[in-house]
Amino acid sequence: MILYHGSIVSVLEPQIIITEAGRDFGPGFYTTSIKQQAERWARRKAKIQKRLLHEAQAIVSIYEFDETNYDVLRVLHFPEPSIDWLDMVCHCRSDNSFKHGYDIVTGKIANDTVGETVSYVVQGIMRKEDALEKLKFENINDQICFFTNKALQHLTYTGFRKIAL
Repeated sequence: MILYHGSIVSVLEPQIIITEAGRDFGPGFYTTSIKQQAERWARRKAKIQKRLLHEAQAIVSIYEFDETNYDVLRVLHFPEPSIDWLDMVCHCRSDNSFKHGYDIVTGKIANDTVGETVSYVVQGIMRKEDALEKLKFENINDQICFFTNKALQHLTYTGFRKIAL
């Protein structure tokens, strides 16, 4: 499987990112199988950097991951938004110290629109069941998140692409 990671640098050696709060599945290294999604993320990060430093590059790093490695890793799959997926996202976004114990979690990404719905659930404004009903109408992209060095060992860097801002 080809995976992508959008950033402002080429990430030759992926690492677990701990500093960013409010990640869907907690601190980890986030990738996607959708090239356009990684490109959007790279552009977003580059535009933020450009405002601060007046120059920036949008870079998408490319990796190979052999899905047979799922057999030797602790993996949690969320093929579709569900109560369990929503519980995980709400828990990870509201408690930065939460550790779930998986090597990899795959599932839908809580993008800006979805993130707003998730925040309503976290704040107690919306019931989980109502949030899931609303999410049925959203086009939700995927994410494959690596949480341990053991999992990262199965991710092979194959190159990068510069993306126009």
